Amino acid sequence: MAVKPSTSLKVQITRLEMTAPPKTSLNVPVNIQTAIMRAPKIPLPFYRYLYRQVGARWQWVDRLRMSDEKLAAILHDERTDISVLYVNGAPAGFFEYFREDEDTIELSHFGLIEHALGLGIGKWFLLQALYALWVLNPTRVITTTNTLDHPRALQLYQMFGFSPVSTGHGIVRPLSDKELLEMAKRS
Repeated sequence: MAVKPSTSLKVQITRLEMTAPPKTSLNVPVNIQTAIMRAPKIPLPFYRYLYRQVGARWQWVDRLRMSDEKLAAILHDERTDISVLYVNGAPAGFFEYFREDEDTIELSHFGLIEHALGLGIGKWFLLQALYALWVLNPTRVITTTNTLDHPRALQLYQMFGFSPVSTGHGIVRPLSDKELLEMAKRS
């Protein structure tokens, strides 16, 4: 979605909850080599690369605006876990979760890099992410999506057992040219 950088975008936010592990399984599509690797203490530049590559199309901006100190505090918190998907040897997406407490885990980020879209691995990758969360035996897994995310995101979450629990409105302020320039200098 092409957006003027100074434009604020109104979004509808849907909060979802899952109270039982998925009951389905999917095979990885044929002729694609995949690996999912945990990234403990992920280096901030690599995380920002993944976040930007996955989220640029969907206006993910919050983590890009954070200082190194604030971002490191979130990512290197022992309750945060990040796993990276590799397809045919290259980073292709990631998922991140946060253990709020013994009962609740938030799937805070999930997505594919553009070169991995259309390969038929999105459903499989989400299922792998959910398996990783449910191994920890929570009573519920939560996540949010909004109207700027992939058009089928809400449907996909529901397909695997999430139910909407609330909706609300929010504002997303896309990155300005000045912010993009600063990020380029920092890289």
